[in-house]
Amino acid sequence: MVMADAIPDFPFDRPTALEPPPQLAELRESCPVAHVRLPSGDVAAMVTRYDDARAVMADPRFSRDLARQGAARLATTEDGGLFNRRRASATEIREGRGHLRWRRLLSGWFTLRRMDLWRPRVQAMTDDLLDAMLAKGSPGNLSAGLALPLPVRVICALVGAPAEDQDRLAHWSRVMLTLTRYTQAEVDQAYREFNGYVSDLIDRNRADPGDDLLSELTQITDAEDGRLSRQELIATVRALLLAGHETTSNMIAIMAAMLLADRSRYEDVVDDPDLVPGTVEEVLRLDSTLSVLGGVPRFATEDVELSESMVPAGSTVIPHIPAANRDRAKFADPDRFDPRRENSAQHLTFGAGPHYCLGQPLARLELQVVLGTLTSRLPGLRLRDHPDDLRLRTGMISGGLQDLWVTW
Repeated sequence: MVMADAIPDFPFDRPTALEPPPQLAELRESCPVAHVRLPSGDVAAMVTRYDDARAVMADPRFSRDLARQGAARLATTEDGGLFNRRRASATEIREGRGHLRWRRLLSGWFTLRRMDLWRPRVQAMTDDLLDAMLAKGSPGNLSAGLALPLPVRVICALVGAPAEDQDRLAHWSRVMLTLTRYTQAEVDQAYREFNGYVSDLIDRNRADPGDDLLSELTQITDAEDGRLSRQELIATVRALLLAGHETTSNMIAIMAAMLLADRSRYEDVVDDPDLVPGTVEEVLRLDSTLSVLGGVPRFATEDVELSESMVPAGSTVIPHIPAANRDRAKFADPDRFDPRRENSAQHLTFGAGPHYCLGQPLARLELQVVLGTLTSRLPGLRLRDHPDDLRLRTGMISGGLQDLWVTW
């Protein structure tokens, strides 16, 4: 690992919004386990090779619980940020047997069969939002018109929340994901308001249950058979909101930007709609903007060797997924965009191991529907601005683009 007197500040600067920082490739080749200094001032180890990143995410010796003594704080807030926050509601379901219990309760809602049933609903929502954007005329803000509202509408439908609450949910999501933007007081207020909102939603759904996930989980909680407590239910809705809304919203805009920045990629899908799934996987593999940190940090509970470097117990370790997804040891010619790449879907964007993203079938569905709809309805879609002029959102753990203006 690099010496303490040479610890670089992280996140790294990047040449443009869509290009990864060059330091990532350098570290992957010469120093695959490196110390970095986080916005909080604390130091973490960062791994940049595929096998190491996958090991950190799958090996139980690396814990997701950063609300513990000695873990590096990530954010500038007093609680250290999302992953360091000690929330009693989520302690039992964070990892281990409690996490497995939690996943079993939810897994039936994210099967491929269930996604087939959701596809027409997601398609209808996409068409509705695109109709409204087109009605306003060109140019349009794809972020505000489609990328941001679509996943919130989907999550609202999933948990039985009124679609008109989407702006409030989006606000709470942004505050909870702060890295440097919001204060501790603002974070605490967002949690209070969100928890109160979900509690009211649970009570309303109990009185008038629907066919949504929250209604089903409320019945399980009310059974008081130990499968899911009320506090865990609230934490579950919060997890669905953060994972299902923020990341997918950002990814939709990133996907459009990546394909329109090199327009031949977009034209290939226009000419051959069968390329939609493979194109989505390559976007997921090659994106470097989705998470400012590059991955969910872990805490080493034992000494572990990675790439011939010893990571001592007590270290906070960040598996840098975008760097790992460009590892030539895993992906041939890794910087090349290839929608026909056979092993593209083996990227680590959705994680690995026991915390592999539960909602990834839904995220993939939304991305595929959006790409298929844009390329069929707007074959002439273009960026309004030069790709180098695109700007990233800052100050939060989640990255993404500020705005994406397009013409048609």
